Parts: sequence; C-alpha cells; structure tokens
Amino acid sequence: MKICVYGAGAIGGLIAARLAQAGHEVSVVARGAQLTAIVAHGLRIVSAGKETATRLKANNDPGKLGPQDYVIVAVKGHSLPEVAAGIAPLLGEGTSIVTAMNGVPWWFFDRLAFGGGKLRLESLDPGGGLAQAMPTGRIVGCVVHVTASAPAPGLIHHHRNQRLIVGEPGGKNSARTGRLAAALRTADFEVEESAFIEKDSWVKLLGNISANPVSALTLANTDRMLADEQVRAYMVAIMRECLAIGRAVGVDAGIETEARIDMARKLGAFKTSMLQDMEAGKRLEIDTLLTGTLEIAKKAGVAAPFTESLAGLIRLRVQSG
Repeated sequence: MKICVYGAGAIGGLIAARLAQAGHEVSVVARGAQLTAIVAHGLRIVSAGKETATRLKANNDPGKLGPQDYVIVAVKGHSLPEVAAGIAPLLGEGTSIVTAMNGVPWWFFDRLAFGGGKLRLESLDPGGGLAQAMPTGRIVGCVVHVTASAPAPGLIHHHRNQRLIVGEPGGKNSARTGRLAAALRTADFEVEESAFIEKDSWVKLLGNISANPVSALTLANTDRMLADEQVRAYMVAIMRECLAIGRAVGVDAGIETEARIDMARKLGAFKTSMLQDMEAGKRLEIDTLLTGTLEIAKKAGVAAPFTESLAGLIRLRVQSG
C-alpha cells in the first residue's frame, strides 16, 4: 500500500515508521530540521527500550511524492491551511485522507443530522478552503490514543498505548476504512473501526479540552493536576460542559466525567502535547480544542462559561509570552 504521512512529528512519525517497517511504501512530508534529520538518519523510534531507524522517502514538496492510496494528515490544526495548499499532488482518484489529529475536525458537522449538513465551523475552516481541498467524501477520521514525544529532530519516543480508532464521518464506513485498519494492524497498532467516529473524537476531546490548556497554564503533568482537588474540579466542570455541547448536537460521548478522569489517571505522570509544545516554544493548538468547541456550543445554544474562561486564560498566556 502506498501511504504518505503529512507531518512527521511524534504521532505522524511513529505511524510512518511502523507502516514502513511493516512493508508498506511510505513517504513523509516534513520540513526544516525534522526533514534534514530524516534524510540523514531515517526516522529513529525509541519504544519499549529499543531504538530503531527506518529509512523512507521524505520531502518538503508533496509534488515529488506522487499520488497515494492514503494520505495521513498528522499535523496541528493551525498547520492545516498549509496542508490544504499542498496536498493536491498526493491525491489520485481513489485516495483517502486520514485525519489523525486532536480536537474538533473541520468536517465535524458534514454528516451529522444536526444542521442537515449545511453547517460549517468558520473558526476552523474560514471560507471553506479546507473542505474544498480535502472533501468529506475522501475522509477517514482517526482518533489517536497513543502517547509519544519528539525530543529531537528525527527522534521519536513512544511512551505508552498504541490504540487507533478509525471511521468515516457519519458512521457509514466503506472499504477504505477496512483497508486502512488492516494496514495499521500490520504495523502493530491496536485498531478499532468505529460506527460513529464523531463520538469517539468527542470522548478524546473531553480529556484534551480540559487537561491540555490547564497543563500549559500550570506547567503540571496530568498526575499532579488530577491530585489537586480544586484543579480537578475545574477540569470536571469543563468536561461537563463539553458533554452537554456534544449531546446538544447529537454526539453523546456515552461516558461520565469520573470514568474519563480515570482514563487520564491511568496514564500516570504524563506531559500533555500542549505542555510539550509550550516548553518547546511552539504554537499551541487552541482553536481545534477550544475555539471550535465553543463555536459548536454557540450554534447549539449551550452555555459554557468554564470553557470560555479557559479559552481566555490560555490565549492571554500565549500573548504574554
């Protein structure tokens, strides 16, 4: 299978290396120091105490990689306009686009009964450029339950978990989802085919929308945040608002806050991706986690004061440097 991973960071790089090790024809779109390191030394993965180096095609120009069977988009939300501008050369007639990202996807409303498919998240896709470049008919959503970090260019540490949930918007999976799931299983991921990927993404969002910004504000790992009674109560309040927002548009996560907290607690002393980005001086992923969720809340008429306060706090933190 011919697969291009657009964005070779911690998650994208891990997926790319494992798929290549499984015998698939894999390439990555990368840039800067990451691209230089991959070209020179391959993708170096440290997992379970063992380091491997995997050679694969890497370029900053998608036009040099050609049409693919699958393009796995594994970038932060603020990089999506760049992906939309560059992805066309990778798309053949039957190419699928896999969104392996945190937060609310720009295509969230496209297959929901709420809004009749006519609503667009303007905060995530102003003017509809993402939808035009990456139409929903090509999309397979991917919810990532994997913890990894990229401490140096070309080097990825896989910490724990290897669960991926895949499914097409609206829950009507076609053969494209089955083929993707089979390929990912050959790469030693634990793969589940979802009957309602919007629900599974909302379950993940419950944790991300609360833990990620709070960790960036407090500089604390998840175990410390959950151990503090007041901080945990604030995170639970945000989760409850997020649950209500999802239910109002027909996406019931089907999990209560304490059960979701338990999922996070099992990760132990885990450093969220947003905290990793803050420490590395990278741009924070605020819009897909908070801004998009609050736009959904507004469209659904759901009050979310705790989530609004968190959005304001993290934006001011970024502006303050």
